[in-house]
Amino acid sequence: MRYAVFLIPLFLFVQSARAQETLSKDVSIEYLEKLIAICKANYPKVKMYESRMQVAEYGVKKAKLSYYDIINFSYLYSPTNTTATLSSTLLSGYQFGFFVNIGALLQKPSLIKQAKGEYQVAKFDKEANDLTMEAEVKKRYYTYIQKKAIFRVRSGALLDVESMLANIRHRFENGQESLEKYNQVILMQTDHMQNLITSESELLIAKSSLEELLGQKLEDIK
Repeated sequence: MRYAVFLIPLFLFVQSARAQETLSKDVSIEYLEKLIAICKANYPKVKMYESRMQVAEYGVKKAKLSYYDIINFSYLYSPTNTTATLSSTLLSGYQFGFFVNIGALLQKPSLIKQAKGEYQVAKFDKEANDLTMEAEVKKRYYTYIQKKAIFRVRSGALLDVESMLANIRHRFENGQESLEKYNQVILMQTDHMQNLITSESELLIAKSSLEELLGQKLEDIK
């Protein structure tokens, strides 16, 4: 029995290494793609870049339609003079006219080009942000999976220590084990409980961090 206490760290190391080998089995690419899609649909920053691109696109359409602003239409109505006078008007009735602002006409191509450039900038900003958000979702998802696996390993380790403690307590009560070894296992149990609490806290933080990007609870995502 004297070797049991010293074998526990080796046992936990093997369990941890085994968990690392199987960590990829907890990752679901299909589920991850769903999380990325949900993030792009819900996260306010993503919507902000979408709105900027829509505004820039509207600016291009507005710049193109502004070509009509350079043409002015006017008319003049001169009533027919039925009484002969010395200053009789040569033209009578409606007179129509079109006027073109040449200066504005020359500026339109550059204004449209500028609007298109602003649209491209907004588009590139959105694409860059989409890539950043996708990478961030992946990072937080993998962190969540890691913390979940660590919590599972430490939960199993605590159960093993508690089983060992029950066995040593029984042997100690029967005078088959020393108080020193009994106290060592009690301290080991305390350490494992603290580690488990820390691991659970890290798991909850990782879950909350991922849900921040999604705008909803993981439990609501099937």
